[in-house]
Amino acid sequence: MKRYYLNILVIGFALFSMFFGAGNIIFPPYLGLEAGSHWILGFIFYYMADIGLAIVAIFALIKNNGDIFMLTGRIGKIPGKLMVSVIVLCIGPIIAIPRTGASVHEMLVLPHTDSVSPIVTTAIFFAIVLVLTIRESAVVDILGKFLTPLLFIGLLLLIISGIVSPFGDIASEPKIDNIIIAGVNSGYQTMDVLAAMIFGIIVVKSVMEKGYTEPTAKYKAVRASSLVAGFGLLIVYCGLTYLGATASTTYGMDINRSQLIINITDGLLGDAGVLVLGIVVTLACLTTAVALVSSGSDYFSSLSRGRLSYKLLAVVICVFSAVIGNLGIDAIVMLAEPVLSLVYPGALTLIVMGLFSDRISDYTIRGAVLGALAGSLLELLYNYEILQPAFVPHLPLSNFGFGWFIFAVAGGIAGAVIRRVKAR
Repeated sequence: MKRYYLNILVIGFALFSMFFGAGNIIFPPYLGLEAGSHWILGFIFYYMADIGLAIVAIFALIKNNGDIFMLTGRIGKIPGKLMVSVIVLCIGPIIAIPRTGASVHEMLVLPHTDSVSPIVTTAIFFAIVLVLTIRESAVVDILGKFLTPLLFIGLLLLIISGIVSPFGDIASEPKIDNIIIAGVNSGYQTMDVLAAMIFGIIVVKSVMEKGYTEPTAKYKAVRASSLVAGFGLLIVYCGLTYLGATASTTYGMDINRSQLIINITDGLLGDAGVLVLGIVVTLACLTTAVALVSSGSDYFSSLSRGRLSYKLLAVVICVFSAVIGNLGIDAIVMLAEPVLSLVYPGALTLIVMGLFSDRISDYTIRGAVLGALAGSLLELLYNYEILQPAFVPHLPLSNFGFGWFIFAVAGGIAGAVIRRVKAR
């Protein structure tokens, strides 16, 4: 029994480290800043849209034998591969990887000097990433083993300091109109749900390697390790959101996301704390970027059946990410928002229906995913004032950012009807 609990802790900590990257540090404080005294409400929806749905994604993979292509294949072979490709691009060179380079510049270099161009920082950073990606090095494994505890302990010290001696007063009124949607969007920005569809494969394999191969035992082991990771992230995310709320009377929404956490750290722990935060975040970004560049290069090399070499793809991804990384964190967040708003609904629909894949036909799943994509596209066009149908803001659950849900339901029903008609 002791060995079982030890295995659960090891897998749980590994899952924690997979989900918790440098980007996860900057979103909760800014959400707290936006929400003010309503920060708990914002945090709840942030956590649900982030880790809650990410864990659901892992269980959907278990239901489909830990095979992402078996899950996405329910919508068709080519559409399934297209969806996986879009997910890999989002957690890779379009959004997540460039954000690591931008984070290094804004959290390690910029607090101490503004004479260094982000071009220099990202060029050096991604050169190191490329070397470590092409030539597999134990450095990344060593950093990964020791970095997560260091980062967790450091953030706990920061949170405790902010509780004992708050940075400032919490604003009585929020700075935004809809805190729930802000929380959901912040959860989307972490991209942990999309990453879970890739990370989940690793978790399932780890559980099986520990000897839990029987379906019930495998399910229980993943569930227990997910609770360990989820509890650790609950503490950190809740604390960071609270810290942001304590700065809500000091700063406006025009402050840079990375600058906010830097200023809070400086106010609580001084220059030494800012330096340590910058170093730890840089190491976290390094390990994250290496893992994402490696997995992205490997995926697209396999997809091309070796016609595109792993090394060539690694070079292309690093160069492209360096260019995008120069835009800065806030610009990347703005770029990511419409992309993720379009991608997430279809992915979430597939994940949730994947939990019941043995009871739902492929026609129903395809219809629901197509409906979710159509609904999210309509909402996106409305939000950017390209199309303005009067009924969009009145859709069920639109106040929670899930107006697309009714389209998913309608698409699923249409798919079920088509299947029945074809069967007859």
